[in-house]
Amino acid sequence: MRVLLVEDDPEIARRLVAALAEASFVVEHAGDGETGLLLGRTNDFDAVVLDLGLPRLPGLEVLKQWRREGRDMPVLVLTARDAWTDRVDGLNAGADDYLGKPFQNAEVVARLRALTRRSAGRSSPIMRRGDIVLDPEAGTVQRGDEAVELTARELKVLAYLMHRAGRVVSQGELIDHVYSLDETRESNTIEVYVARLRKKLGKDAIRTIRGLGYKFA
Repeated sequence: MRVLLVEDDPEIARRLVAALAEASFVVEHAGDGETGLLLGRTNDFDAVVLDLGLPRLPGLEVLKQWRREGRDMPVLVLTARDAWTDRVDGLNAGADDYLGKPFQNAEVVARLRALTRRSAGRSSPIMRRGDIVLDPEAGTVQRGDEAVELTARELKVLAYLMHRAGRVVSQGELIDHVYSLDETRESNTIEVYVARLRKKLGKDAIRTIRGLGYKFA
């Protein structure tokens, strides 16, 4: 999943970026409200972690502007633990969840996974389609009774296609959810990963919709 982190504290941002990347999220970071607002407007994110006490533009105003513009990605708000009014204001402005500071990185990861599951209409963390089962937390894939070994990048491609199962996913969308903005992006690498996944999961697992993209069966 692709996540936007809007946090001005360098140390908090550093450890959250590392924790989210380790959990296989693709993370973009903004250190102030104006940059966060722009990134949220111009990119497709599966979830946002938004601090309310931001320079240049308060986090609450960022959230309100996104919601006024119809941007409905799940938002996890970070607040000072004793600032209950901030939590209420954030939820009323359209936040989906909140977490008080200080917090454990593992809880942020767990809450983001829960938010993205709910937004996709799933209650279980385990992703199933036909005889293919993916456990995002464990990073494991099974086809029937057999374990399937995937690279980290192959796992990201499969997880996003299964997250959008039944819908057509363009190459550009896949690239956005597999690579961060500062990584080298080449569309032909997506074709390579899809070919590898078909070899491991069956040629009919992923369909090519000519001129549009890919669809997980």
